[in-house]
Amino acid sequence: MKNVVLTESKNGAEILLDSLEKAGVDSLFGYPGGAVIPLYDALYESSIKHILVRHEQAASHAAEGYAKATGKPGVVLVTSGPGATNTVTGIADAFCDSVPLVVISGQVGSAAIGSDAFQELDILSITSSITKMSYQVRTVSELPLIVEEAFKVAVSGRPGPVLIDLPKSVMLAKNDENNHANTFFHQIDNAKPVVDTVKVRQLVAALSKARQPLIIAGAGVLKSNAQELLRILMHRYHIPVVSTLLGLGAVDSDDQLFLGMVGMHGSVTANTAIDQADFILNIGSRFDDRVVTNVDDFGKNAIIAHVDIDATELEKVLSTTYAIHASADDALNAILSELKNITMTDTSAWQNLNQHAKGESTFHYHKLQTAIMPQEVIQAVGEITEGNAIVVTDVGQHQMWAAQFYPFKHNYQMITSGGLGTMGYGLPAAIGAKFARREKEVVLFVGDGGFQMTSEELAILNDNNLNIKIVMFNNHSLGMVRQWQTLFFDGRLSNTVFKSQPRFDQLAQAYDIHYARIDNPNSMFEELQKAFDSDRSILIEVTIPDDVKVLPMVNASAPYRDMITEEEA
Repeated sequence: MKNVVLTESKNGAEILLDSLEKAGVDSLFGYPGGAVIPLYDALYESSIKHILVRHEQAASHAAEGYAKATGKPGVVLVTSGPGATNTVTGIADAFCDSVPLVVISGQVGSAAIGSDAFQELDILSITSSITKMSYQVRTVSELPLIVEEAFKVAVSGRPGPVLIDLPKSVMLAKNDENNHANTFFHQIDNAKPVVDTVKVRQLVAALSKARQPLIIAGAGVLKSNAQELLRILMHRYHIPVVSTLLGLGAVDSDDQLFLGMVGMHGSVTANTAIDQADFILNIGSRFDDRVVTNVDDFGKNAIIAHVDIDATELEKVLSTTYAIHASADDALNAILSELKNITMTDTSAWQNLNQHAKGESTFHYHKLQTAIMPQEVIQAVGEITEGNAIVVTDVGQHQMWAAQFYPFKHNYQMITSGGLGTMGYGLPAAIGAKFARREKEVVLFVGDGGFQMTSEELAILNDNNLNIKIVMFNNHSLGMVRQWQTLFFDGRLSNTVFKSQPRFDQLAQAYDIHYARIDNPNSMFEELQKAFDSDRSILIEVTIPDDVKVLPMVNASAPYRDMITEEEA
């Protein structure tokens, strides 16, 4: 129990903002409504910057972009009822990708709760399965404690979203000198799990005997800032690395020991290495179904070790020989320490095999004389930005092309929707990332389908003097679904081709955003360079062939050896 005395006479709205400032919040994303008017009144004189989105779903995605670009919690402020429910997709997205969010939803006054009042909704029940913790504030005095705890919960262990439901009556109520918070709160243990040194010793002993070892780098490596430790391990002991989608940036894409992304749209080299490895060390990836496409066949020749900060992920998908409950940085430190006293087996033949395979086939596509291929656009953007941009994607084919062809190098660089696969994520997430890192070039790759889901957020760009380069691939289709229909449903294109689209040049003009259309492969690079030289946001519409596919591809439930390649599609 904590006993907090609030001595200054402020109302709940003011106390909330004080608590947010104390937590280090400098920006929040939101949309006002009746239940949160007291909060917005208090914001009028607050030092916290409020970004007025055009839809509450965008507020949660923008907060995700902010969090993924910094590692700090993104903060959302919305009203009750539909304001709160509109954030649910973003909350779920953050939960799937372990993104720290603090979502503050307004609620009807305490006396009206349960009466089906106007815009009343039980948002705690709705979000119970997609939040780490949810609170409904009952008294002003407990508000600072709840905010403090919410931020601890959001970042502790496996990060994720937390919801604070705040009744309007609490926002308006004032504290006084005798107002005490006598409330039981959870004791949040910020300590990371203790590494089991016995298990690490056993793991290292097995690793030292491996002739064909392989490391899978997941998002957990980046979330614990363990990328340098990973690079020491791979280079000192010559162990090749593959990456999940959300692990991109843990290893420089140009590194000789990096074999590319693994999984459904992974490189032939990476997926083949999984099949051939005799020891697989997964650090910070949850073995999701886009990586483990076939449970019985995955790494069938390998001893498998799994490091994860969430104990529930261990043994959930695959049976592993060594399951280590630890953060990636602690585990890597322990492994490196133990390896100092170990002699490794010669793996030169394995290294040569992978380097030959990497030279032969990482990712391929066929250039056309009369049309622009999306892969060459992403490569060109990588060259123009020297691989240093923060890359944000929406969801679909362009997301996979970006993962395959952009030269990632750093942490906080790849911002995308992984586990939930949320179309419409891209533009608001790019906005959040730019607010977080104004000094960085922010590039958004988006499809024509996903762009139309949240295009209203273009209004934010000029309002806040943001410079974001939006590369929109237009194939007049829902490309990824169309690809599946083409390959596995006899080409029956059911509702995946757009009969009509807006004039994107006029849409950009309506929001006073610069616009460029690129459709000539011979001048593509020069036109992209000119667009990127602009000091203002620009929508770059790139026309691509309607039927271009993301390859390689492993069908759901298929083993890696059944990959569909460019030659077979």
